[in-house]
Amino acid sequence: MKAIFIAAGKGSRLGTLTNDLPKPLVDVNGKSIIERQINLLYKKNINDIVIVTGYKKEKFTFKNIEYVFNSNFLTDEQAGSLMRAREKFSGDILIMFGDILFDEQILEQVLNVNDHIAIAIDKNWKKSYLERNDNPIDKADKVLLKNNKIVQVSAKQIDADLNVDTGELLGIMKLSSEGSKILIEHYEKLENNHTGKFHDAESFQKAKFVDILQELISTGISINPIIITGNWCEIDTPDDLARAKKIFV
Repeated sequence: MKAIFIAAGKGSRLGTLTNDLPKPLVDVNGKSIIERQINLLYKKNINDIVIVTGYKKEKFTFKNIEYVFNSNFLTDEQAGSLMRAREKFSGDILIMFGDILFDEQILEQVLNVNDHIAIAIDKNWKKSYLERNDNPIDKADKVLLKNNKIVQVSAKQIDADLNVDTGELLGIMKLSSEGSKILIEHYEKLENNHTGKFHDAESFQKAKFVDILQELISTGISINPIIITGNWCEIDTPDDLARAKKIFV
């Protein structure tokens, strides 16, 4: 299995902490965010790791890691950065945001899934926002499920009138070889033809993870939900970082 981290952004909402450091390298109790995740992958014998870099790429100095540089990191969003590494897609792949932390229990749950395309979802997601005073709940990457099937993914408006469950996207996706092929084919078709607004994004170039997922759903592609239990956190703001330091000692 291969793991690919999306780690090209700066993380400006963390203020001075990222003036000279990419957000994934911010310290959490003695180890950076991404170093903690790399060590967890190694524990599961996942040693083939790719990091898509952008802002302050020279700060990433891990050994035995492959790097892909997104020279358009100032204008691209998550989807564009991920697709810089499309030539590295082979076999089963884990795709992860570089600014999240999750425990071994969650990783095991993800690894045990054998669907072509699957994403990790927390259905107990609203609780964490009680501690995130500088990160409002309406900014969450929300997932709507009906009969345990994903029907909508959005960071903005959701169809609350549907008879659905809701969850939050962790920023972890697992792909089979077939799933990778589906994702790349759809992306490249859009890359060559799409103009104007793209789901939540103002343009295709500004497409985030949620926008690509919603596009797949809209075209009838099945995405399996991995309903997780365990500890995880996204680190966007100082409050998020403080919370992470309490959880991941």
